[in-house]
Amino acid sequence: MAKGDDIGERLLSFAVRVVKLCAHLPKTQAGKHIADQLLRSGTAPAAHYAEARGAESTRDFIHKLGICLKELNESEIWLKIITRSEMLPENQLHTISTECNELCRIINASIRTTRARQKR
Repeated sequence: MAKGDDIGERLLSFAVRVVKLCAHLPKTQAGKHIADQLLRSGTAPAAHYAEARGAESTRDFIHKLGICLKELNESEIWLKIITRSEMLPENQLHTISTECNELCRIINASIRTTRARQKR
């Protein structure tokens, strides 16, 4: 497994889980709106991470990881909204919310590490 493949795989699995979760949201106006938003933000990080791995420079790599992190942060908010509005039971959202939080921390750490190396 190449360096970064494990994170790429986790992001891809997260995207698939988001797709499946959105299919279970209520078909109300609010449910459809949140599903649309979460589908966008929850599936984008895998693609942005793949782009980052093919970055043309360190600066480009950091920029693309930053976009990945922004999308994960947005997804985290939508998951909290779903939980607090009781659109789905909290126990169904716990593992995906935890994974989203862990992915945020991993991507953030990668950005910090890359920036520190860049300053050397």
